[in-house]
Amino acid sequence: MKISILDDYHDTVRTLRCFEKLKGHEVEIWNDHVQDVEPLAHRLQDTEVLVLIRERTKVLAPLLDRLDKLKLISQRSVYPHIDIDACTRRGVIVSSSQHPGLPSYATAELTWGLVLAAMRQIPQQMASLKAGHWQIGVGSGLREKILGIYGYGRIGAAVAGYGKAFGMKVLVWAREASLERARDEGYAVAPDKNAFFEDCDVISLHMRLVEATRGIVTAPDLARMKPTALIVNTSRAALIEPGALVRALQAGRPGMAAVDVYEEEPVLDTRHPLLAMDNVVCTPHIGYVTRDEYEIQFSDIFDQIAAYTAGNPINVVNPEVLDSRSRHLAE
Repeated sequence: MKISILDDYHDTVRTLRCFEKLKGHEVEIWNDHVQDVEPLAHRLQDTEVLVLIRERTKVLAPLLDRLDKLKLISQRSVYPHIDIDACTRRGVIVSSSQHPGLPSYATAELTWGLVLAAMRQIPQQMASLKAGHWQIGVGSGLREKILGIYGYGRIGAAVAGYGKAFGMKVLVWAREASLERARDEGYAVAPDKNAFFEDCDVISLHMRLVEATRGIVTAPDLARMKPTALIVNTSRAALIEPGALVRALQAGRPGMAAVDVYEEEPVLDTRHPLLAMDNVVCTPHIGYVTRDEYEIQFSDIFDQIAAYTAGNPINVVNPEVLDSRSRHLAE
């Protein structure tokens, strides 16, 4: 089959051990990022299987309507960037493993790296040293401070464990089922959302982006944070009300932010407001970008392709396509 892999920025996928799973297929890998429909449709015109690296490229109806040979989209995790209805209408199967079980330790580790970097001003201190200066200020420690985990899923639980190891007091806010799990695992639960934002010294967001969580962190929430507090987002930018984070940082509550995700990606404009702030640590959506994580993710993605070619698609998020094909064969 003709397989296209988009947005492999560092040409990493072909070097993975699991790439052997695509042996016998015609594979084309693109290392740049293209979103415009016309050039993207041209490069994918013969593609039968499209492999996406998370949410780097949006696959919407105007593009799908140009891809007459496309049969399968294989990816991992959530899929707000894919028009599932348009895929179903065109008979394109979307397979996307939701990877039950272990968390993304890569994302949890980066989250903790950002916490340390922001609280101890590591990037700013490095920049000062490289500019021929010495210390620029006094950082903040973590021990005995309150770490707020907003969304207690697999990654949130891992980050909570790291906080506990650093001697922090962990406080959780989430939906009721997650709060119950946090209690069972020995963590304190905030009495309400307002108290959570008021009391925490560090807040880290760990929720999937769905309609119910879009904009779940509001401007009033941020305004309740301490002027010495830090908010960390390695999940999705849209969890925070659009524009609210920049305005809150400009107003001084919270006093710091560390972000790995942005409202529009990739961020290539050096005038982006977050990049201009001395109280913000920014990384370019690298939470999952480790070789170890790539091996896990692409093994799942390539297994989905193998299952499809064997006539038994797995992790299908639009099963209506399968039902339609079954009815057609029955006729």
